[in-house]
Amino acid sequence: MLENKNIKKLIKAKIYNQSYEHDSCGVGLVASINGENNRNVVEAGIKALKAVWHRGAVDADGKTGDGAGIQIAFPQEFFKDYIRSLGVIPSKKNIAVGMIFLPRTDMASQEICRTITEREIINSGNKIYCWRSVPVNLNAIGQKANDSRPEIEQIFFENSKNLNSKDFEKELFILRRKIEKRIPASAKKDFYICSLSSKSIVYKGMFLAEQIDKFFPDLNHKEFISNFAIFHQRYSTNTFPTWSLAQPFRVLAHNGEINTIQGNTNWSKIHESKMFSETLGEDIKEIFPIIQDGASDSAALDSFYELLLNSGKDLPMIKALTIPESKTKNQTIKVRDFYEYCYSVLEPWDGPAAIAAYGNDWVIAGMDRNGFRPMRYTITKNDILFVGSETGMVELNENEILEKGHLAPGQMIGVDLKKGKFFNQEDIKNDLINRHPYDKWLKKIKKFKLKNGIEQKDFFYFKEENLKKRQMAAGWNVEDLELILDPMSFEKNEAIGSMGDDTPITLLSKNYRGLYPFFRQNFSQVTNPPMDSLRETNVMSLNTRLGNLCNILEESEAQCNFVLLESPFLFTYEYEFLKKKLKNKSKEIDCIFSIDKKSENLERSIKKIQQEAEDLVRSGVEHILLTDRKVNIQSAAIPMPLAVGAVHTHLVNEGLRSFVSINVQASDVMDVHSFAVLIGVGATTVNPYLAERTILNRYKKNNYLGVSHKDILNNYKLSINKGILKTMSKMGISVLSSYRAGYNFEVIGLNRTLVADLFPGMPSRISGLRYHEIENKIINLHSKAFNEQFISLPIGGYYKFRKNGENHYYQPTLIHTLQSAVISNSYDKFKVYSKGVDNLPLINIRDLFAFRNLRNKLSLSKVESESSICKRFGSGSMSHGALSKEAHETLAIAMNRMGAYSCSGEGGEDKERFKKLPNGDSKNSRVKQIASGRFGVTAEYLNNCKEIEIKMAQGAKPGEGGQLPGFKVSEEIAKLRYSTKGVTLISPPPHHDIYSIEDLAQLIYDLKQINPEARVCVKLVSRSGIGTIAAGVAKAKADTILISGHSGGTGASPQTSIKYAGTPWELGLSEVHQILVANNLRHKVRLRTDGGIKTGKDIIIASILGAEEYGIGTTSLVAMGCILVRQCHSDVCPVGICTQKPELRKKFEGTPEKVVNLFSFIARETREFLSKLGFKSINEIIGRTELLRQISRENINVDTIDLNSLLVKAESKNPVYCTVSKRNEVPESLDKKIISDFSNLREKDKKKQINLNYFVKNTDRAIGAKLSSFITKNKEKIN
Repeated sequence: MLENKNIKKLIKAKIYNQSYEHDSCGVGLVASINGENNRNVVEAGIKALKAVWHRGAVDADGKTGDGAGIQIAFPQEFFKDYIRSLGVIPSKKNIAVGMIFLPRTDMASQEICRTITEREIINSGNKIYCWRSVPVNLNAIGQKANDSRPEIEQIFFENSKNLNSKDFEKELFILRRKIEKRIPASAKKDFYICSLSSKSIVYKGMFLAEQIDKFFPDLNHKEFISNFAIFHQRYSTNTFPTWSLAQPFRVLAHNGEINTIQGNTNWSKIHESKMFSETLGEDIKEIFPIIQDGASDSAALDSFYELLLNSGKDLPMIKALTIPESKTKNQTIKVRDFYEYCYSVLEPWDGPAAIAAYGNDWVIAGMDRNGFRPMRYTITKNDILFVGSETGMVELNENEILEKGHLAPGQMIGVDLKKGKFFNQEDIKNDLINRHPYDKWLKKIKKFKLKNGIEQKDFFYFKEENLKKRQMAAGWNVEDLELILDPMSFEKNEAIGSMGDDTPITLLSKNYRGLYPFFRQNFSQVTNPPMDSLRETNVMSLNTRLGNLCNILEESEAQCNFVLLESPFLFTYEYEFLKKKLKNKSKEIDCIFSIDKKSENLERSIKKIQQEAEDLVRSGVEHILLTDRKVNIQSAAIPMPLAVGAVHTHLVNEGLRSFVSINVQASDVMDVHSFAVLIGVGATTVNPYLAERTILNRYKKNNYLGVSHKDILNNYKLSINKGILKTMSKMGISVLSSYRAGYNFEVIGLNRTLVADLFPGMPSRISGLRYHEIENKIINLHSKAFNEQFISLPIGGYYKFRKNGENHYYQPTLIHTLQSAVISNSYDKFKVYSKGVDNLPLINIRDLFAFRNLRNKLSLSKVESESSICKRFGSGSMSHGALSKEAHETLAIAMNRMGAYSCSGEGGEDKERFKKLPNGDSKNSRVKQIASGRFGVTAEYLNNCKEIEIKMAQGAKPGEGGQLPGFKVSEEIAKLRYSTKGVTLISPPPHHDIYSIEDLAQLIYDLKQINPEARVCVKLVSRSGIGTIAAGVAKAKADTILISGHSGGTGASPQTSIKYAGTPWELGLSEVHQILVANNLRHKVRLRTDGGIKTGKDIIIASILGAEEYGIGTTSLVAMGCILVRQCHSDVCPVGICTQKPELRKKFEGTPEKVVNLFSFIARETREFLSKLGFKSINEIIGRTELLRQISRENINVDTIDLNSLLVKAESKNPVYCTVSKRNEVPESLDKKIISDFSNLREKDKKKQINLNYFVKNTDRAIGAKLSSFITKNKEKIN
């Protein structure tokens, strides 16, 4: 099968990983509050499931769904009748059933799985009755679902030891884990136990919700009765057949995304070493590992719930521990104490979550701390509880309803089926908070009062000469001090920059700046929302636990035996204070190595500190202190990310990590990103002692006039703390304990084996530097720093172009050459510019590629025309606000002349621009953007475009919202954005109507209703796993997917985001193209890319990697006169492009002709490359990765780079470019009928008032959207 072949190829190339897969869904439950089994509950559950069909997705075959299922009470009598029909007399007590997926086509594996299952059941002392082949209707499901369908069977057996219900369920849990662990690897892929229980059974599969009772005839029998039904309709970002990932799982059904899944998985492994439960006894070892490799976030959460459930906890307590409510000032002291205890025990499973769960006679429904998923409930007068993603899933008369409402953030409701009682939020909370004396237990937490105030005598100073040596050895430069450290220390905020990053990716840089730049920050987009660290700080926390963690299965005051800090940031005096207080339980480890290679090297030194850490923990030490303070002329610092990662991972592997905190005193830590990396790979606290000394040194030199040294240092700490919160928020993570050791980064440029050893599970698609190569760079830098002739730090040039500094794409000579070319309309001068770009030192991944000429050269006359290629171009998404009116309109006019596209950006557009100019030109942006702030978005705005772009993320600052400083918000800008002059406008990081993939599908549906002709584009940013997200976007009926690279421009963004978030578009584009091809979706969507595209060569490489459209933003600004002074955020642009000041706007000299010349030159150069390669059109080279080859640069650091993952070629029976001529249509809404009815009545009587009434169901979506469009377009006729 072609799809399976593609999947194997992508997995081998490290492009696809099952952990990248995301899902969302419709979820809910129906329960009989009195606990009685009845048929109505099952039927209502099936109806409710069918009513959320639109929250799932459909495959290309039109019948295969992403998965649907239902969990009900095990109908004992129905199945006992079946056993009796075989001539066997079943026990009068409850029997057990296993609902099992078996290999269908491999009969040998099928028999092995049956044999192992039977053997383990018999070994457990229970008598087997029989197997049953579950009746199924194969005609009810799609071809892809049938092709991947497992053999579905049930096994029935006796409770031969007459265990009580709870103990029997615990035995069945352990039994299932034993069976799973003994299934050989060759059969594991197709073997899955949906449920193994005497109390419940799960029917699920890869079909649509509406197909469930057609596929499983069992569900239609009147004897199928239950007192609860949990249902789930899945929307997966991917379409690879996965029956086992359909939900419900064994305990829960989950709608949402666990943002902290990597960290939770890591910490669950850490906690295993201390786990003990009297209930589970020695059998607990059979359960480990708690979370299986490759498990989805929902499956992992279910496994964790199973463990806690079978250790003796009930569902309300489990939900409170794993998905706790936020602590707020409005809570009572007892409630706050309870949640303080929960946070003390466990790292929260953070992220959007609406759950429905069953276990130990409880059914509950619960929400995440932020309320990011919908969950509504209704209670009827006949004691039936309905809970689900939407209201109205089952039609009820109002007179039947006793109560209805919705779950607020963090809340839960439930039914104790045994007691026959409904528990609302307050009932559950009152029960939980009174179970133990939490207030007394919390008194065991040590909250040291650190010294109040910072005195200069608390700090030791380096001599000026030694300070510079240490700064140089750490890889610092003058720019770091002036542009990064000073703003944090003086202004309490991270440094802001603009124009994006045009410097080399770290691996290609000529300057070694330490290892932190190799780590690229991950972020949330589409499948889960980022947090808003500015507006949602009340649900975020940097609280830091130090100490020996306890057995999480135990409920006792021992859980509170730790030190609690408000932040992971430690000043040196705080570090020394804690070291003194904890002296009997803390030890330092020196993280240095000799630069004399004869005695030791970097790799051996790292192994040495791993062993030292292990020995210390085994000797009873509870706080390890990693320090590089003893660096000297003979010894260099081990890069602290390597030291922390090595110690953390080694202790995890040895089962010792939960016994100790890892605290860091590092010279290479300065900015927010370095803090985030260290915490992200396992550090508990961080002391940036060299940054601290540097700030004090600069204070002594009067760099911070008017501010005391205490305030300067506190400002720095505040900036770091705010920055850590912002970095966490990009991933949608609220609590630091869930971010720690979560590996929320992608490594670009370090050896893949090294990464796997020290940071297991962290993506690393571009392998690079090995230990000895890192060591050489460290020693080289160290030697320069401690050379007697060393006088001053290098200038830098990392943030701005500096002579003799870091390389930049946009160098003054090249800017001048390009501007001269477009002014004079000289293609020859453009070629000089293009050659200059091509001859620059290595900057991007694409610079490592050359073309393979596999065909004879083709006549230029036979190649796709220049005008046709120009239509593939866009000028980026820059707002009128970031740009001046003159610049914004010039771009629009130029792009419209070519039939290309300009985008409004976030900020609206003057409706006067919707009208054509007298000379036939148009200032109307062909693409209108919808961003999270919705500034300037109206029905009229959306109806005056050819495409609507939903901005989910921006290349220069993914996971953050846009920002326009108040001094750029003029009266004109305020009017367009429906705001107030002078008010800073900051968009929230998430769209607050998009918390999941099905929410995005809903917005796409809305937009296609309000504009019945425009295509919809979704803008994403390159990162690992983007391919599966893009597959979900394609299934959501998007028409275009834009993949932005990390080097994209910006009007204003924190420097740490510009420099360290996202990845090059080459990586994201390649992955998206290959995953879409493998999913048979590529021909249905256009792929567009942007981020630093400058020449025809870039266009060709982008095409080969999968794109058919291209955004060229920054270069188009250069064509209009931009000289890259990088002051867009300051409103002082000297050429009138990025300013709102009238006097500066007068200096604007851009013209549409200059922009047209630029794009014409790029198109002409693209044609020339096509001619040389022997192809007629861009479409012919899309995805043809055999046309690229990686070239040697005769540099060992560069030639070890592995780019093979980019050159994998996914195969398809369909074209690998978009063949859809119009747009991907969506179903009609009720509005169509409303408009039709209105129009018919208005036609008969144009003056009569019209009243129309309709019965609305939950499946009627976007009511009023198309009607708004109709009114907007027909205002005069209607009036």
